[in-house]
Amino acid sequence: MTSRYTEYLLQAEPNKFEVSDLKAGEMLLNMGPQHPATHGVLRLELITDGEIVVDVVPHIGYLHRCFEKHAESLAYNQTLPYVDRMDYLAAMNSEHVWCMGVEKMLGLTGQLPKRVEYIRVLVAELNRIASHLVAIGTYAIDIGAFTPFLWLLRDREHIQRLLEWTSGSRMLYNYIWIGGLYYDLPIGFEERCREFIDYFLPKLDELDQILINNKIFIDRTAHVGVLPLDVAINYGCSGPMLRSSGLKFDLRRVDGYSVYPEIEFDIPIGQGLVGTTGDCWDRNYVRAQEMRESLKIIRQCLHRLTTDYKRSPDFDPQAMCPKKIRPKEQDFYFRAETPRGELGYYFRATGKSDIPFRCKGRSPCFSNLSVLPEIAKGCMVADLIAIVGSVDIVLGELDR
Repeated sequence: MTSRYTEYLLQAEPNKFEVSDLKAGEMLLNMGPQHPATHGVLRLELITDGEIVVDVVPHIGYLHRCFEKHAESLAYNQTLPYVDRMDYLAAMNSEHVWCMGVEKMLGLTGQLPKRVEYIRVLVAELNRIASHLVAIGTYAIDIGAFTPFLWLLRDREHIQRLLEWTSGSRMLYNYIWIGGLYYDLPIGFEERCREFIDYFLPKLDELDQILINNKIFIDRTAHVGVLPLDVAINYGCSGPMLRSSGLKFDLRRVDGYSVYPEIEFDIPIGQGLVGTTGDCWDRNYVRAQEMRESLKIIRQCLHRLTTDYKRSPDFDPQAMCPKKIRPKEQDFYFRAETPRGELGYYFRATGKSDIPFRCKGRSPCFSNLSVLPEIAKGCMVADLIAIVGSVDIVLGELDR
């Protein structure tokens, strides 16, 4: 039996460890996929000593998205539908980063109409809330809490309907275009969005009561998977993963792109309120607090869109969209904050084509997951599920 399992392991994806590396009492195990969406794209190679995880190696597979190669064969504006598919839970944010990067190469930064900029930030923050709802909801179900999952997915549905109403698509929007937007907000959007804010604020209090401050949840997540700040920085972690370790680093403030410098909001960080700074509880706490801050941002955007930058018949959201995109010869990198952290795009333009000679996406999930062996060694096997879930990965970003 043992030899058959050994042969089976060797035929699968290559492992870091061999059976001969094991000490007495240790086992080499595969964990995953945990969810149909992770089929073939994430497997954890474990060495366990009883219930203790001695070592863990994440193996990312192939989702066959080939984002970079697609981007190197299409014009900049034709790549937008592929950008959506990298992080399908936060497609608006990915589009926003891609468009801002190309616009900066073209020298369009700061020249777009303010109404376009505020609408972009508005839909990106709505998508940030939707993404965090999925992250916290699926995390709850990972550790056995089913009701919060249903409640959070119910609340996310309101956002999905708003974004579908705006873009015509439920998840892959292709709404933010280079130099503008596909279309202005639909008439009546502002009122319905305000209704959503009034509805959702009490739901965040419910979330705190039923999950974040729930004793069972705290017992399962506090002091578990602690990520020290120096380790987070050394591994290139970003987003809530980094901020939960105590560093107030948010690219919306650090780089001050789009209209974020004109908007007031706070940057929640982990403080170890119920456990150790940087543990699984802190990561969920930071995401929950960030949803409150996103509501502040959305409220301010709605105010500006109904006072200073009202809709008008002559407003053309595509007026600044360039008909020909041909950046001068240069290497260029642009980054911005998505729900999972720093998303960056590197371009190499030759100046002779509207297709990038080289394109590379720097995804936050890849760096965040790479720290898993550091924070999971020595934990219980049951806690490993809690740790992986707290990283909040989207596999479409991990493998391209």
